[in-house]
Amino acid sequence: MPARRRSEGRRARSAAEVTANGFRLRPSASPVPAGHSRSPQRWPRSAMGLLPGAAGLRLPWRSAVRARFRPGAEPAAGSDWRGHEPQGRGAAQGAVLVRDRGEGGAVGQAGAPGQPYLWARLDRRPNKQAEKRFKRFLYSVEDCKEFIWNVEEDFKPVPDTWIPAKEIEFSNGNPLPDENGHMPGWVPVEKNSKQYCWHTSVVNYEAEVALVLKHHADPGLLEIRPVSLSELLEQTLELIGTNINANPYGLGSKKQPIHLLVPHGAFEIKNPPTLKQSDILSWFEGCCEGKVEGIVWHCRDGCLIKLHRHHLGLCWPLAETYLNSQPVVISFNRNDYDCDFGPKSLFHQFSKLDGQRFDRLKDIKFDD
Repeated sequence: MPARRRSEGRRARSAAEVTANGFRLRPSASPVPAGHSRSPQRWPRSAMGLLPGAAGLRLPWRSAVRARFRPGAEPAAGSDWRGHEPQGRGAAQGAVLVRDRGEGGAVGQAGAPGQPYLWARLDRRPNKQAEKRFKRFLYSVEDCKEFIWNVEEDFKPVPDTWIPAKEIEFSNGNPLPDENGHMPGWVPVEKNSKQYCWHTSVVNYEAEVALVLKHHADPGLLEIRPVSLSELLEQTLELIGTNINANPYGLGSKKQPIHLLVPHGAFEIKNPPTLKQSDILSWFEGCCEGKVEGIVWHCRDGCLIKLHRHHLGLCWPLAETYLNSQPVVISFNRNDYDCDFGPKSLFHQFSKLDGQRFDRLKDIKFDD
């Protein structure tokens, strides 16, 4: 008998739910691979093309990760606020995870066990017929209380190497869709993958390093440097750059594309607004720090709550963002690595800029 999942309710709720008095925030869960514990830097289920420190909710964008909400959760005093910078309004094409390549069922068929590997977000979605039935249910005026999925027949196939996110529930050995009809999951990024060519440009499996954008030790300065994949294990990051989510940060060009990984939760807000709609609107519209795609609250109980500019009717992307207007330094000593980075690779190009500082992130350019 096929596994079935009942979806209750008429609509998917977003993290910011409008009420008569303004809005209230709802938390979202972190999509961690099955069998793994949550990383200290959690990723609220969201789209790929994320902002550092935030993950996407299921909104009308192609974005990916659905959010699951726990009623009553709200940011406590002293909660950690993170800027939602690299998260595009598009698909989860930017969300990535670093984990052991040799773990996880069929995943063990390729790659060496124990080798850190980059994994890309891939949601298993309903086929056209099932999606039409689900939409009819969501918009039906009849008093329907549940929707029944046939998990074996209603969903599009995924690669054998696909693994479900940790929050996914199972029935009779089959993963079940969430309340939005999707199954969040991950697929390994293979070295010569055409589908994930921009992902592969920021990782080198021979040297086991990735190109990462983070804060520098000096205040007010960003840094781009290769980071060992072993240091990133079980973390989620966002891929940003020229060919990701319409490039809201203005990185690179068609001739010289630039892509980078940004750890979720890497950018903490120093002067957050109070939890009033008017104050949050003013913060987004009038504060330099507010030139971000959204905010993620890291609550004391482990909840993650995301508020996106679109929840408040504000536009994105912006001509100038908080991230792309900050100075950045390149730290990449090629002598630290034995492998031969290809002359056309991002690793080679950034190594030639070792020690150079740019006034703005978007000013980075490679020599012709």
